[in-house]
Amino acid sequence: MRLAHPRRYEIRDHVRTLDPTRDRDEIAWLVTRHEFPWDYNQGTGIAFLRDYGIPSIAALLDRTGEFERDGLKRYDDTLLVAEESTLEGLDSPRGRGTVRRLNRIHGHYDIPNDEFRFVLATTIVGPVEWIREFGWRALEPVELAALAAVTTRFGQLMGIPDLPTTYDGYLRLLRDYEQERFAYSEAGRRLTEATLRIARRIAPPPLRPLSRRVTIALMDEPLREALGMPRQPAWFVAAVRRGLRGRARLLRFAPPRRTAYHHRATTYPHGYTLSDIGPIEMLDELNRVRSP
Repeated sequence: MRLAHPRRYEIRDHVRTLDPTRDRDEIAWLVTRHEFPWDYNQGTGIAFLRDYGIPSIAALLDRTGEFERDGLKRYDDTLLVAEESTLEGLDSPRGRGTVRRLNRIHGHYDIPNDEFRFVLATTIVGPVEWIREFGWRALEPVELAALAAVTTRFGQLMGIPDLPTTYDGYLRLLRDYEQERFAYSEAGRRLTEATLRIARRIAPPPLRPLSRRVTIALMDEPLREALGMPRQPAWFVAAVRRGLRGRARLLRFAPPRRTAYHHRATTYPHGYTLSDIGPIEMLDELNRVRSP
């Protein structure tokens, strides 16, 4: 979608005329690629961290060694899968092909459905809660409903049973699972430190010295404790949050994006294909298996 002479609330006003079921892909694309692309990526980063607070999930991720060896590729691949699967709609050949690729990657591991459900919940709750706190405007009910519809359809294509169908359902799933399972583990701490190193690499150079402390300051207390990260001074936490809220206030007066945001993957400076996505040691095997 290209906007010739956009007004700040033009997309919001357009979205209000859409149906969250019929137009779910369009609404989700406008939210994630036009209205809140930076916020959505930051919320996705927090979603990454929440996975590490579940010891069984952290143990598997730590065992693969992927974050230590190829952490930046893992980060890029995660964002590219989200983009590729929704670029032409989840049920398009491109969308289904991307999800099949993800399923083949996951097929190498023994992952129970309750963990799949939790990780899927983090991918919607992380960005939505970030936008709720730091976005330049509130999400519309139709946007929340569409994001939930896209998340549920994505999960269905992954073969995950018993999924919620509303945002509140995903939020409740995540909160209940964390209350039951959140706990410190050495694997979770190692993964967190590896991810914080990735955050430092992708941060603008002037912000790199503070990137670790800023990321920790943005963690809620249950998450920080589960990951074994040091408590940050109250004044520093408050300053970081005030800064993000100040950014949101300024953005209310900025023009909207005229073209959709696309993730610039450091891992693939000359471009990529679907066959590049996945753990490096699996690529030969993954690419021998052709999509039906």
